[in-house]
Amino acid sequence: MTATDMARLIDVELDETIGRSTPDVEHERAVAIFDLIEENSFRPVGDEGSGPYRLKISLVESRLIFAIARENGDEVVTHILSLTPLRKVVKDYFMICESYYEAIRASSPSKIEAIDMGRRGLHNEGSQALMDRLNGKIEVDFDTARRLFTLVCVLHWRG
Repeated sequence: MTATDMARLIDVELDETIGRSTPDVEHERAVAIFDLIEENSFRPVGDEGSGPYRLKISLVESRLIFAIARENGDEVVTHILSLTPLRKVVKDYFMICESYYEAIRASSPSKIEAIDMGRRGLHNEGSQALMDRLNGKIEVDFDTARRLFTLVCVLHWRG
């Protein structure tokens, strides 16, 4: 295995105690997990070449929990992050996603495209904010941060 093969996620689990959400949200979750497993760059800072990793993402008392383990299940590290810096962008993203899903059902293609551009912009903003929160804890590339941000939003929607 190369160092790149080791600095990656092979499994992502969301805390299922929160329950399920709407079909649209569950679809977003499934796609984000699939895409994340297929292509990602993920390495806990200070854990040189000891991956690949498993990640469990949870929400506990308005805190985001990233529990990282090795492929064999041995614990590596758990990071607990305040959601406060992400709260506004998650809320705005949730609202624009609702508008987007409504628009898909009843609006013109130009309106759908305009809403989708705004949705992507907010998603990028949230992804960068998440990367900033993970700085010094977990090294991820922007595409990995985008997929992780989607999963954070899914947890938020269910919670």
